[in-house]
Amino acid sequence: MRAVGPVPIAFFLSRFEPGGTERQMIELLRRLDRRRWLVHLACFEKTGAWFDRAAEAAASVGAFPVTSFRNIHLASHLVRFSRWCRERDIAVVHTTEMPSNIFGLPGAALARVPVRIGSRREVNASRTKLDLATQRAAYCFAHTVVANSRAAADRLRLERVPSRKVTVIPNGLDLDLFKEPAPRPVLRKVVVVANLRAEKGHEVLIDAAGDVLRRFPDARFEIVGTGPELERLVARSQARDVAHAFEFLGHREDVTARLTAADIFVLPSRSEAFPNSVLEAMAAGLPIVASGVGGIPELVDSGRTGLLVRPGDSKELADHLCDLMADPARAARLGAAARSEARSRYSFDRMVAAFEGLYLTRLESQWKRLRYGTQLVSNG
Repeated sequence: MRAVGPVPIAFFLSRFEPGGTERQMIELLRRLDRRRWLVHLACFEKTGAWFDRAAEAAASVGAFPVTSFRNIHLASHLVRFSRWCRERDIAVVHTTEMPSNIFGLPGAALARVPVRIGSRREVNASRTKLDLATQRAAYCFAHTVVANSRAAADRLRLERVPSRKVTVIPNGLDLDLFKEPAPRPVLRKVVVVANLRAEKGHEVLIDAAGDVLRRFPDARFEIVGTGPELERLVARSQARDVAHAFEFLGHREDVTARLTAADIFVLPSRSEAFPNSVLEAMAAGLPIVASGVGGIPELVDSGRTGLLVRPGDSKELADHLCDLMADPARAARLGAAARSEARSRYSFDRMVAAFEGLYLTRLESQWKRLRYGTQLVSNG
């Protein structure tokens, strides 16, 4: 029987650069009840802007510097990770995205960690068949794979991950960061918060901007995020003669303030699972125009909490933006409904409670099966 006390749990994050998955998982490991959980952290490298924030919440940090899954040293890193888990008596390993799934789930199985939780936080429009096949093989070592949206869960089933292994826990928000929005009698500032990657569809907004500016010459577009598409997007804005209306702000830690200062939120993605930026825009009470792809329709009820457009359709996007700019009262109704939805359904408290419930249920099941006993720490 396992001794009563905080349960050792290890999170495996590939990286700590700012991103949606990193924000969600770091908040989760920081917010777990320390009377119940002893948190450890594993990674490939101890680098990235958010590493310190994650590490300060962990009892220990282990780095396993895998740079390629074809590296001849991969097996030795797996053995080291397995030993690291055994030395800490890890009871739960939770991997958080594709690289950590591929490495961490087999490594945890090698260590005979009782509960192994994988993740699916994307729908993988840009992943190779080899990537998906390798991750699918890694999921065989998981007891549960957590999807952050029904769209991501559907993708898992499409890849023949057994339904009994799949559960959905949506992302969460720190709702205290989002105060009651001030009235927006004139709507001209449009904001996008998304990494500058091809699947985010920023060029669709650039193409739509010309139509918007013809009707509303004082409209402005603020792009928050960094990524490999920056130069191409700046060049496109210049070629479309709309560069004067665009501001590329790069990575910002004050996203909440940028949303508060904006009038309309846009996300013209071609592929999404359950975007944090849409959740944040909802909590800020912004009217939202977004592509109806992946898990976005699970968040945005078109016509009630925002407006959905066909991916890649710049004319439809421009029409919806112009409609909102011309009708601030309708925009305010959409924003208020979105804020109410966010506050009622998407708190971090709700997300953390769901994950803790999953860990405990799986632990009880595994410890019963392995005759470790079923008594879990129950204070708190």
